[in-house]
Amino acid sequence: MAATLLLEAALKFDYVPEGRLNLGVLVNSPNTRGVAAVLGTGPGLGLAVARRFGRGGHPVAVVSRSDARHADYLAALESDGATAIAEVADVKDREVTRVTLARIEERLGPIEVLYHGPAGLDPGDFPVPIDRMTSDDVRRGFELVTSAVDAVTAVLPGMLERGRGTILLPTGLSAVRPLPMLGNLALASSALHSYAVTLNAAVADQGVYVASIVIGGGIRGGDIHRVMTASNGSIPSLDPAELAESIWAMVQERSEPEATYSVM
Repeated sequence: MAATLLLEAALKFDYVPEGRLNLGVLVNSPNTRGVAAVLGTGPGLGLAVARRFGRGGHPVAVVSRSDARHADYLAALESDGATAIAEVADVKDREVTRVTLARIEERLGPIEVLYHGPAGLDPGDFPVPIDRMTSDDVRRGFELVTSAVDAVTAVLPGMLERGRGTILLPTGLSAVRPLPMLGNLALASSALHSYAVTLNAAVADQGVYVASIVIGGGIRGGDIHRVMTASNGSIPSLDPAELAESIWAMVQERSEPEATYSVM
């Protein structure tokens, strides 16, 4: 259960001071495919998704709370032959998210793929068991949902106007399996899952594909996996490159609005 708690805590938000934005670095040349914007890029699944879509021909924008790893991320994307930029932004802030996504489009072109996967391990973001949570805990947990809605709201009109787009909303296993210890985060995960599949029902016939990606297990190479293995030893885990490949295949097929990848 400790590993599960830490896994679910990964679906929290990244922090930078309000209004702080990094113009990033552009590598390689413009590409004709739509941009893949990866919010909450970390060294695990976020980077793996960015690299897979980059290899698929999409220009990539990685967005995370700090630029400390951006040079490494851009180098990896460049080695794949991808066009890439990096941005620093607080994805909890609606206006910062809007401005960041608008600037990505100004620099690279229309966003065709939005992946919303911010992560963090701020102590106050750990879940509160369902039999002990308050409405304040629920509101705090739902920041995951409102952040996703803000990001989607910023890019969905353009996708609908162009008649194509992909929105990927990863969430935790408590979205589909009762995990009482995850309490407020379980409610948020369930809401995010419902948001994805319901939005897909609304826009699929207009060329926009929305999918809920339910993840159960640690992601090897990621910060959360490092923390979990340090405190628990070996844990059930998923390979980020394999998972990113499955997500890529899911997007190419565009037939199912949800998929669960779990080793728990």
